[in-house]
Amino acid sequence: MIEFRNVSFAYEKNRPVLSGISFHIDEGENVGLIGANGAGKSTVMKLLLGFLQGEGEILVHDIPVCKDTLAEIRKICGFVLQNSDDQMFMPTVLEDLMFGPVNYGMTKQQAERKADEVLAGLDIAYLKNRYNHRISGGEKRMAAVASVLAMEPEVLLMDEPTAALDPYNRRMIINTIRKLPQTKIITSHDLDMILDTCTRVILIGGGTVAADGPAEEILTNKKLLEAHRLELPLRFSGSSI
Repeated sequence: MIEFRNVSFAYEKNRPVLSGISFHIDEGENVGLIGANGAGKSTVMKLLLGFLQGEGEILVHDIPVCKDTLAEIRKICGFVLQNSDDQMFMPTVLEDLMFGPVNYGMTKQQAERKADEVLAGLDIAYLKNRYNHRISGGEKRMAAVASVLAMEPEVLLMDEPTAALDPYNRRMIINTIRKLPQTKIITSHDLDMILDTCTRVILIGGGTVAADGPAEEILTNKKLLEAHRLELPLRFSGSSI
């Protein structure tokens, strides 16, 4: 469904962030993208969505990611930003949920029905007419997920979805992610959350794919994680390999 073929990218000349990375993700997979700060996790997301242009080839459903296909790619791939305030920019939750569908051609009536459906599915229908500046951080994160789901993406890209949340809201987001049927790519330093939501992990380090395999196999490998400035998930912090 998604394929990176020998993809490289540098923000500054002669200082590559990614150096010829290749991987593929099948439909329905839940993949955690991990690595130290600056390893290139968010860069991978931005390249996939066409926000950045690198070298190599990126395909989504065999469609190459390029200037001419961005509208199509962004209908397939929905992006939940780390900072919900950057995503929820309309006065109310309903207006945010309607914004994307209306711009994709739905009538306002159709968009509101879709909003109602998504909010009900996430058990947050009570947020429908709430003002964004008057809801909690956890509620805003859930509303941000809803605003992306309202556009009916096949793939969900999520950047640090549990960052800065208290334990209750963190668990609420994790439970929501686990229920969603879309193919998911999740970047996070919260490796316990990655273990709870993903069956596969891709570790980015040194500009390359340093490891790619079953989540538990990678996330219990203390030597591998420490070599890339990461630590074991808390539940495994007493064990080592």
